[in-house]
Parts: sequence; structure tokens; C-alpha cells
Amino acid sequence: MRNVLIIFLILTASTLAYAHVGSADAFYEGNAGPYHLFVTVRLPNVIPGIAEIEMRSDSPDVESIQVVPLRLTGPGSDLPPTPDIAKQSTEDPQFFVSKLWFMEFGSMQVRMAVNGSKGKGVLSIPIASFTRQSLPMALWLRVLLGISVCILTVGVVLIPGAIARESTLPPGKALPTVNKRRGWFAMALGLLVAFALLYQNKTEWNLEASTYKSYVDLLKPPKAEAKLVGGDRLVIRPADKLLLPIVGQDGMSREVKMDELIPDHGHLMHLFVISMPRMDKMWHLHPDRADSDSFAQKLPSMPAGQYEVFADVVDKNGFPWTMVGNVNLPQINGAALVGDDSEWQGAQLKAPLIDSRIAQLPDGARMVWERSDVPIKANAPMSFKFHVETKDGSPAHELEPYMGMAAHAEIVCSDLSVFAHIHPNGSVPMAALDMAQAGLMAHSSSGASGMPMNMDMGSSGPISPEFKFPYGFPHAGDYRIFIQIKRSGQVQSAAFDAHVQ
Repeated sequence: MRNVLIIFLILTASTLAYAHVGSADAFYEGNAGPYHLFVTVRLPNVIPGIAEIEMRSDSPDVESIQVVPLRLTGPGSDLPPTPDIAKQSTEDPQFFVSKLWFMEFGSMQVRMAVNGSKGKGVLSIPIASFTRQSLPMALWLRVLLGISVCILTVGVVLIPGAIARESTLPPGKALPTVNKRRGWFAMALGLLVAFALLYQNKTEWNLEASTYKSYVDLLKPPKAEAKLVGGDRLVIRPADKLLLPIVGQDGMSREVKMDELIPDHGHLMHLFVISMPRMDKMWHLHPDRADSDSFAQKLPSMPAGQYEVFADVVDKNGFPWTMVGNVNLPQINGAALVGDDSEWQGAQLKAPLIDSRIAQLPDGARMVWERSDVPIKANAPMSFKFHVETKDGSPAHELEPYMGMAAHAEIVCSDLSVFAHIHPNGSVPMAALDMAQAGLMAHSSSGASGMPMNMDMGSSGPISPEFKFPYGFPHAGDYRIFIQIKRSGQVQSAAFDAHVQ
């Protein structure tokens, strides 16, 4: 009965929910053994619901792909159901599509087993499964259910009355007064039972509605409280000291405290501070834990103004969260940036937006966006390719891994409806990806590791001046893309503007 009510609530609720600030679909580019894939996971608007997985191979040697959803951690993470065989496009043999049921909230993964001329390969991608929209119940269904309830209620009242009046009455005999009284008593009792059942079901329905509403609420970006302490120290915590909720493996809501987070790219929190409304300044910082429910960051020098705050964290189950808040800061005379912290300052974001392709770096070098003249469309997965060149136009060979990756990027819509922190392997958090690949290696019986080509966090050697980001803008609008790289031991930032149709 409980599961039936949950499904009905999914159909009847009317709240819109977002997680990761408006960018729900997952994008990933990596290797399934010898095969390089670009994967897009389009999550359903409601859970349970059907997700669409799009897979494109770089080469034509992939013959088939089997896809299966399962939990990222805990019970069931090593027990995949029967896989779905992806449908290969007749027009583009390197393109495969699969449709999978996602039945629960929380940290999930999509596992792909690839077969081709080079043998087998396996890849597992973490997915944050959450509801984005639930549809109102259709009028015809409301009427049908109302009529059904009325018929059942009448039956509960009339059937016991008929049994009490006539079950022991011989055929053809007149109905005695005592039987009539017995029938009226039975109908009265049936009416009480009917009201009791209706009340019980209404109570249970309301409880399920409240539970589902809490699922919808928890899957909105949590509010961040950002407060300046001591003149230059920013303290960040969930608003009103709320805990970060997740959905447990048993389907019931859980709460994970801030001291149960796991590192992502070597840091428990990635904090992005953006000046508003012009977006002409941005800091990518990494606060340290202050106490059990908060983090603190000693700020660099910053002008007075209003700032939007995005705080990325990953809970112990691999579910990513972006806490969102704002803070009004006075003039900050802080210390120079150190470690992985970075900043960018440049032109204001204003309408009409002019698309940009070249960004100057501090030493005269340039970062170039290799984009075509074709307008960018919303909901279209693509790879955004960049390269870094010195001031004389030659490739810059002094790039180093920045927190284990060639680059980091943040995509922000001008109205703040979208914020996405992505990397050259996609939009999934590295911490969750490591959990997915570790589980894949532990439980794979084929012997194929399926490990993507991610750089070692400890690597410090030079890397290619070319890199790309797999992503798809969720809706039309004006966007600013902030990018951080590391050159000769120094973190440098650039920004690009794009209008999406």
C-alpha cells in the first residue's frame, strides 16, 4: 500500500525541484577499456521514471553496449539487475541509446559493458538521482478515483446490511422486524467502518505526501549561510544549522552531518564567490573545517559589494550538493592566495552579450575557445575545446595538473538559475567517480577494469595545452564560463561568455 501511495503522489504532486542549481543531467567522457565514450545521462523529471542514456563512441569498432542502473554504495551496489541492450542508431553506428528505469532517490550509478572488435570494456558513471518535476493528476483520473471511492463506500455499507437481514431468511418468507433492525445496525456499523478506513487512508496519504514533499525539498539546492567574522574570515554553514539530508538505502530520508563529507579533488569544500550583479570577479577557494557543521575561509583582498556564494560538497554516499547563498562584504584587505585557491577579474557581464573566444592570461599568454560559428543550442551535449598558447602564438607546454585535472570550469547563467562545476571528464564529482570505479573493479567478473584516464592527484608533470569539457547547457540564456588552469606552479583563471539559444 505504501509503495502504491508513493507512485500516486509522484503523479499528483506539483512542486518543481532542482539540484546542483538547474543542471541535472550528467555528462561524462572517458574510457570503457579500449573504447572512448561520450556519455549523456538524461534523468527523468520524476522518480520512479525512465532515464535516457546516450553513448557515442569515438571509433566505429563498438558492436554492442549493455547498460544497467544500480546503487553506488551499500546493499545492491554489487547486484546489478538484468542489463538493457542499448539500441544502435541506423544512421550513426557509433551512437547508442538506452532507456532505464530509475526507481529510487540518492547516489546511483550507470554501468556500461561494451563489446567490440578490441574485446570487452566496462565503465561505471555515478548519478545523482533526484526528482525535478511531478505532474498533476489528470482530471479524468480524479473523477474515476472519486467514483470508485463512492462505489466502494456504498458497498461497505449496503453489503453487510443485506447479509444481516437476509442471510438466514428462508426463501419466500416475509422479512421480520428483528432482521430489519439487524440490517440497519449492520449498515450503521459498515458506515462507521467506511469512515474509519477513509480517515486512516487519508492520514496515510497525508503522511506520504509530507514524506514526498520532504524529498522534493531536500533535493533543492540547500541554502548556505555565509557570515563574515573578524573582518576577513568567511564562515559557511547550512542555513539555520540544517543538516544535509540524503535518502537512505532503505528508501527513508537520512541526514548526513557536515563532518561526514568526503574530499573531492583533495578538498572537502569548493567555494565559489562571484560578484553580483556584474559577475566581473570570481574566486575559487577551499575552506577548512571550522567545527562540526561549518567551514571557514580567510578571504583574500576583495572590494566591497554583494557576492553570490556556491559551496560544493560531496556526502559520504557520493551524492553531490551545491549550497547556495549570498553575502554583502565590506572592503577586505586580505592575504595573497595560496595553494589551489584562484581568482579572476575582468569585464562585466552585460546585455547584449557578445560571445567571446579568446581570454588573456596574466603573463600575456592566451586561452582560446575553439568554437565554431554555429550558435550553441540548449540541451545539446557537446565538447567545449580550449587550448593555451604563449604570447607569440605557440602552444604553452608548461601546464600542470590543477587538483588532478587539466582544468576546472564553472558555468553560471546570468540569472543564477544554473551553476555547474565541471572537469575534462565531465560533470560528475571525482569522489563519486572513484567510488563507482572502485566498486566496478571489486565486483567485475570480466577482469576489465573500465578505469577512465584520470590523472593521478599526485602527478606534477607537464600536460597538454589542449583540453575540453563535456557538457550541455540546460536552457537558453546568457552564460559566463570561468576556467582555472595551472602553469609553472601558478593557478591562472580565464572567463568566456556564451549566448545559448
